[in-house]
Amino acid sequence: MNWSLYVDGVVVILLVAIFAWLLSLFLKDVSIVDSAWSLMFLASAIYYYLSLELINLKENIFFILVVLWALRLATHLTWRNWGEPEDRRYQDIRKKYSPNFGVKSLFIIFVFQAILAAVISLPIVSVLGIKSEPVNLGIIEYAAILIWLAGFTYESVADWQLAKFKSDNSNQNKVMNTGLWRNSRHPNYFGEFLIWWGFYLYAFSSGPWWIIVSPLLISWLLLKFSGVVMLEETIVKRRPDYQEYIDKTNAFFPGRVRS
Repeated sequence: MNWSLYVDGVVVILLVAIFAWLLSLFLKDVSIVDSAWSLMFLASAIYYYLSLELINLKENIFFILVVLWALRLATHLTWRNWGEPEDRRYQDIRKKYSPNFGVKSLFIIFVFQAILAAVISLPIVSVLGIKSEPVNLGIIEYAAILIWLAGFTYESVADWQLAKFKSDNSNQNKVMNTGLWRNSRHPNYFGEFLIWWGFYLYAFSSGPWWIIVSPLLISWLLLKFSGVVMLEETIVKRRPDYQEYIDKTNAFFPGRVRS
């Protein structure tokens, strides 16, 4: 583990967060932190990659995977939020921490997410922050790539299906329960879950054992903090049919629809 390089990467992540915060003050909308989230990882990955003295196949493949994930997610979230009012979750936070929310948001939203990103990014520095001789990919790396591909495909398809559903005005206030959303209420989060376990497995032979905190933390965030729980906190009040969806459909892991 290259700690000095990791510290530099954390600084890069914080700089991206601060830039996004300044932009949010101009736009009066902190929802842009969603788009900035994956760019924090991308910026640190680029810094690590450019710092490598020797770049071999393992680092090249991993870097490509990070770039594809980060750019797709940032592009999707930016397109989804473009022209829309501030996300309801952040409106509630704004009300709770007003007055002077603009200043407070630097710490409670942007720096907070930067800290989370710094921890979750441990597999990235474990792969891109090492000094090594050329190595061949092993069965663990190939398995990790397959898991990542499954997650990337699952998340991308789920996001596309939901966007298509929402684009039809006749579906306003209706519950999306077809396609991948039939067997999981949050298939996009499940895809993200697979992606990060894939990243960790790919870094398994490069980093210390305790970098497992990365996929464990993202799993907890998706399941218990900012993902499923926060998103569904008030949705039943806005969409009464969603309760039936909850009763019949798994929250996270895909499964058979219950009768």
